[in-house]
Amino acid sequence: MGKQKKIDKNNDKTVKSINNGVRSSVRKLNPILKSIVGKKVDIAIRDLEFSEKRITKDVKKTITSAVANAENNFQYDIDKLIVKEAYCGKKIVMKRFRPRAKGRAAPILKPWSSVTIILSETKQMEKDGSKS
Repeated sequence: MGKQKKIDKNNDKTVKSINNGVRSSVRKLNPILKSIVGKKVDIAIRDLEFSEKRITKDVKKTITSAVANAENNFQYDIDKLIVKEAYCGKKIVMKRFRPRAKGRAAPILKPWSSVTIILSETKQMEKDGSKS
């Protein structure tokens, strides 16, 4: 219920989607998420489609989930949606060990992240029309 109040208080039409099981570090996710903020949803999905990074598949999945939430739960127009915020946070870190020379062991850290994407509906069509 707290999340719903937060959305109502903004007076801005926003939709949220959270992916808690992303198998990547925050450091690798941040540049990808910063590159899609402020873009229209279809352009952001297209950019992720042609990215060479492995993790963009999970980010794209989260965006499409947010779009589905907007369409199904709030009846927003998909063409007017833009990526308002995209951020990630640290989750658990799985720790594994590799045997090394002379009886030593080297740790391997396998971090997990959570990705949150917030979409909002644009009101001005003049800005979108001027961009090419």
